[in-house]
Amino acid sequence: MLIAQLTDVHIGFDPDARPEELNRIRFRAVLERLERAPHKLDFLVLSGDLTDHGDRDSFAKIAAVLGEMPCPLLPLVGNHDDREELRRAFPDTPCEDEFLQYVVERDGLRIICLDTFEEGRHGGAFCIRRRDWLKAQLAAGGDTPCVIFMHHPPIVSGIDWMDPAPDEQWIAHFADAVEGHQHAIRAIHCGHLHRRVAARFRGIPLGITPSVAPLVALDLRPIDENRADNRSLITTEPPSYALHYWDGLDLVTHYESCGEWEVLAHFGEHLKPMVREMKAERR
Repeated sequence: MLIAQLTDVHIGFDPDARPEELNRIRFRAVLERLERAPHKLDFLVLSGDLTDHGDRDSFAKIAAVLGEMPCPLLPLVGNHDDREELRRAFPDTPCEDEFLQYVVERDGLRIICLDTFEEGRHGGAFCIRRRDWLKAQLAAGGDTPCVIFMHHPPIVSGIDWMDPAPDEQWIAHFADAVEGHQHAIRAIHCGHLHRRVAARFRGIPLGITPSVAPLVALDLRPIDENRADNRSLITTEPPSYALHYWDGLDLVTHYESCGEWEVLAHFGEHLKPMVREMKAERR
């Protein structure tokens, strides 16, 4: 099973740009790559910040483009989004009370999508009700493997201006929910940070998928909010996405940037001996 993950598209950041908004250009480049890919997707996870202002027009634009996708969409809400407008654009999105969180199961893998949004807050949120819902879902799944998708990473990455405090209550609630279920949770995958990061949370592999919109600059120095030091904050590194491959036992994640490049080798007759030799070593 193949699960693509796109995150932080931020449609509507510059809606009046001519000839077209940069974020829409980058979004289209990623979708065109997915359409050209030799493999077929089973799901497309949209892990939050699909829009920049949560407005109806931006959601309508992104939904119209994604309407051509041949696989089911699994949208999550990010801090730049709006729950009501997301559900209007993607009416099949399940919810639990007002929270947009749900479970999808296929090929022996439970896909758990979480809501970490709190209106008016840039960082994450995970209240007691959401904690208890996740606890119940993990308990109900037992030993069945699962993967958790959420917009906000519950870790400190070192990119100071984007990070939460390590002792934030929402992170404690999330930690409480996953405690005792580490054996079943194959991975946690997030967005929000606009960079590719690999980490662990309570012993669970955690990946942050880089953004479709422009990326956050890699600068691990502390930042003083009262002293502008002219450091780089946002870059034009290529738009990116993640591809999660589930083989029935393990979950493997690939990351790809989308741009122009040349193929340096094709599988022709001259490479058959090399491929045969490499596959023979598996025996």
